[in-house]
Amino acid sequence: MNTKTKRSDGTLKNNRAKYLFLMPGVIWILAFTLFPLVYSFGLSLTNYRLGKNPKYIGFENYAEILGIGDEKVDKKAVSTASFSAFLFLGSTAATLFFGTFVAWVFNHNLPFLRQMRAIVTMPLFAAPIALGWLGVVIFNEQSGPINNVLEGIGLGRVNWFIEPMPARFAVMFTDVWQWTPFVFIVVLAAMQSVPDDLYESARLDTKSNWQLFRSITFPMIAPALGTVMLLRMVESLKIIDIPYSLTRGGPGSVTQTYVYYAYEKGLVGSFQLGEAAALAYLLVVVAIVVSSIYFYRVRERFE
Repeated sequence: MNTKTKRSDGTLKNNRAKYLFLMPGVIWILAFTLFPLVYSFGLSLTNYRLGKNPKYIGFENYAEILGIGDEKVDKKAVSTASFSAFLFLGSTAATLFFGTFVAWVFNHNLPFLRQMRAIVTMPLFAAPIALGWLGVVIFNEQSGPINNVLEGIGLGRVNWFIEPMPARFAVMFTDVWQWTPFVFIVVLAAMQSVPDDLYESARLDTKSNWQLFRSITFPMIAPALGTVMLLRMVESLKIIDIPYSLTRGGPGSVTQTYVYYAYEKGLVGSFQLGEAAALAYLLVVVAIVVSSIYFYRVRERFE
């Protein structure tokens, strides 16, 4: 009887210890994830502005943004969403391509490999807003190195901060520059995990590097590429720091992302926090849909 009592007391103490170790994580999630989500959703259902008493208006903010019913669609929300979609597609595709290519190059025996890896990964550890300010120097129309190179090869100078499309590409190039090293690190690790026996067997049939990559390397690194693609897509939806520091959303508002617009709506000018919360929640819905589609396709593939 005493033995059973001691065992039950020991089990109870172990359970209490488990809960004590879990509590900091639970408190963190409740305080910094669930509470902000619930509170911001409640805020999106009001016409709250800083310094004024909020009034419940239901889903009017969402109707105004989407142009549902008698409301006119928010044209700036549409234009900023289109630029975010441009970054979503262009930046994701470019980072995957360049990151995979650089990983393939570094997967060979090269001199000074460690030093070169350190140099390639440097942009990943820089603050995005700092890269944006660096981009101001690099894309400078008069004395920037990119325009000097373009003029040197006879292509002429580009007005990166005056014309709409060059400004958009300047933002995208800066984002690609920062996140290509992330893709490079993940994909290189996946490539180095491919057994050498597979390449040795395949070389009996072909010596083409492209055939080896297409038939062996790519299928083996596909899961890692899929994960990186999902992370990059979600990350590209919430870009604000690079456009803010590089172009200030200009010229006009052509490089203003959707998140930038939500920030401007809620924290600049009239402080329309209710509408800003609705804008942010619509972005959360888009991110959830994108993630769900990805996980559905992955599950369908491996089942």
